[in-house]
Amino acid sequence: MSRQDHAPIAEAMRAYAEDGALAFHTPGHKQGLGAHPLLRELITEQGLREEVSLMEELDDLHEPTMCIREAQELAAELYGADRAYFMINGTTGAIHTMVLGALQPGDTVLAPRNAHRSLVGAFILAGVQPVWIQPEISGTYGIAMGLRLADIQKAVEAHPEAKALVLVYPTYYGVTVDLQAIADFVHAHGMLLLVDEAHGPHLRFSEELPPQALDAGADMAAQSTHKIVGAMTQASMLLTKGPRVDDERVRQAASLLQSTSPNQLLLASLDIARLQLHEAGAERIGRAVQLSDQLRRDIDAIPGLHVMGTDEMTTPGASGLDRTKITVSVRGIGLSGTEAEHILRHAYRIQCELSDAYNLLFIISYADNEDTCSRLLAALQGLARDHRKSGSFAAAAEIPPVPAQGMTPREAFFAPVERVPFEQAAGRLAAEQVMFYPPGIPLLMPGDEIGRDMLDYIRSMQELGRKVVGPEDASLQRLKVVRR
Repeated sequence: MSRQDHAPIAEAMRAYAEDGALAFHTPGHKQGLGAHPLLRELITEQGLREEVSLMEELDDLHEPTMCIREAQELAAELYGADRAYFMINGTTGAIHTMVLGALQPGDTVLAPRNAHRSLVGAFILAGVQPVWIQPEISGTYGIAMGLRLADIQKAVEAHPEAKALVLVYPTYYGVTVDLQAIADFVHAHGMLLLVDEAHGPHLRFSEELPPQALDAGADMAAQSTHKIVGAMTQASMLLTKGPRVDDERVRQAASLLQSTSPNQLLLASLDIARLQLHEAGAERIGRAVQLSDQLRRDIDAIPGLHVMGTDEMTTPGASGLDRTKITVSVRGIGLSGTEAEHILRHAYRIQCELSDAYNLLFIISYADNEDTCSRLLAALQGLARDHRKSGSFAAAAEIPPVPAQGMTPREAFFAPVERVPFEQAAGRLAAEQVMFYPPGIPLLMPGDEIGRDMLDYIRSMQELGRKVVGPEDASLQRLKVVRR
């Protein structure tokens, strides 16, 4: 029997519940005895009996010495990491920990402009100076791809003081770059490579997919175990590897940022997700890739629809693709992505991962099978057949260049603010984030100089029906700006 063949956290929880000790401790529902019937139905009786924490047998996430320590060691072994840290506040927490564990206040860090909002939060907390790099933009799909090595090299030349590069790998849409070449370059310049790998916890388990970040030279990688593989929502991991990482500093940062009352069910779900990947990861992820490949071919055969494919990943900012992410352009049937999402959800009971101006994104995971893929295909066939509009969907505004920075995100976050009409915000410094969710990539962030082109782009996306997230006024009648 391999060390990997059991789930130490889940087993410790079961043993505590079966021991029969009368609870005079938290949580207040007392192992389900006081739980409302709706909660008992939601969690199950057994789940509530095991929903305890901080008991001696259940270890301590902040100072693990027993089952949590073993579970993290097993996860590190499975992923080829030196350390694995279980995160119960999502990959947002993992990214915050990664930045606070690697950088000092005032440090310069290079980052892609298509980073998730959680990275902006990390920069505010850490007090670092970001240098934003514009990723390659796909004219066909209107989305950000990856960073070009040449652009990274230019940024390092202009900012030799930079301590780290943060990358998004893969992107939300599954796009990857030559990460090994980037790692070799930044390491040669004494920099850390930190990776937001939220959408890549499955990459290690199929040779048909791009390599995972740690295997391509990353020093740290934050993964959303809940997004693609089998953990509960809000459960993620931070993986570290190599001599450049100060693991004690990372541990302290994780302890600083995480709850002192971690939910044991979330920890157990990480443990069990790791066990499942050990038992059948290669088989089940491999099957997901096969299903995705067939689905891609079938969708591409639908008149008016087009799937972003590996044959298009031939540029410096897009050299690889996670094929389990299926990006479908609906421009050819005259719909915006937002319109297509609404139709699929309400006419066909199909929910995509996200929509944007031109596209729909679908995730095929280890949970899918021929039936789920057939239902998706049938819905897309119906969408193209019965909901087509005459002509092609008009081109949306192009993503504007990276705004200049008038302040660091932290300085702007704490600065005095005022509220101005949206149309009059050009030339001012943003004091809040503005984005559309998903994917949660800020178009404006604290400290940005607001340009007219950015205001026009944001308004055009709003008019397409995309969900505004971040600003105090989600209707975008007014924006918060730094007071003059």
